[in-house]
Amino acid sequence: MKLHHLIFCMACLVIVSTLSGASAEDKKAKVLFVSQSAGFRHGSVNRKEQELAPAEIAMTQLGQQTGLFEVHCTQDCAADFTKDNLKNYDMVMFYTTGKLPIAEADLDYFFKEWLTQKGHGVLGFHSATDTFKDYKPYWDMIGGSFDGHPWGSGTTVTVAVHEPDHPAMKAFGGTSFEIKDEIYQYKNWQPEKVRVLMSLDMSKCKPSKPYHVPVSWVKEYGKGRMFYTNLGHNEGTWTDKRFLASVTGGVRWVMGLEEADATPNPELSAKEDEKAKAAAGK
Repeated sequence: MKLHHLIFCMACLVIVSTLSGASAEDKKAKVLFVSQSAGFRHGSVNRKEQELAPAEIAMTQLGQQTGLFEVHCTQDCAADFTKDNLKNYDMVMFYTTGKLPIAEADLDYFFKEWLTQKGHGVLGFHSATDTFKDYKPYWDMIGGSFDGHPWGSGTTVTVAVHEPDHPAMKAFGGTSFEIKDEIYQYKNWQPEKVRVLMSLDMSKCKPSKPYHVPVSWVKEYGKGRMFYTNLGHNEGTWTDKRFLASVTGGVRWVMGLEEADATPNPELSAKEDEKAKAAAGK
């Protein structure tokens, strides 16, 4: 077994010991993990002449170890992100950039029919918000668009967890944690349409900016569900047991195995804006 495969196996085994997976009666979700880059290619989805990239290995093994889902990874949207193929899946994971080569008819089906069905959902990682930035149906679905990253990949940031009891937030162990990863700020941000689960704590981050920077959120889309986390730029994040356990919780929420409120909370964004202004001295 190659070293990087061993590392990912060990990371996944750690979270399995702390999170319950699917029972024998639970239906395994079928997941299409789209990791194609039509813009900047992140190291986490760079296959480097290997069969799978670090993020793809992590999600494949997470599905196997938890028993929750089975993953098919693709970096060929033209072949795999089609109406006929989407019918084979319950969830789509995006770690993508740019304008993906997906036919308009297939995108229409995805947004208007596939995603609105109960039991269907999307998980967006990091640069999922750096995808289709000029295509409103997509950024309206994912929740916002990349607008720079003042907090680079070498920056350790403090994240405030607003809903520590949410299935996708329990892994962080409370109301605050630190992590070394690249954090985006957003345009096309619509706080009235999402429920923010965690944000940068501007009083403890450098640089400190005078505006709210959400880090993870959820929303309902018809009868479908969407979970987004900004985390995942650094390859090391994909072996972080907190991150993997958070993704597991996100999958369980999308699948309907655990329930949590997805009511938009724009009042939280307004309060975080005020806190950020105070922290930045504005």
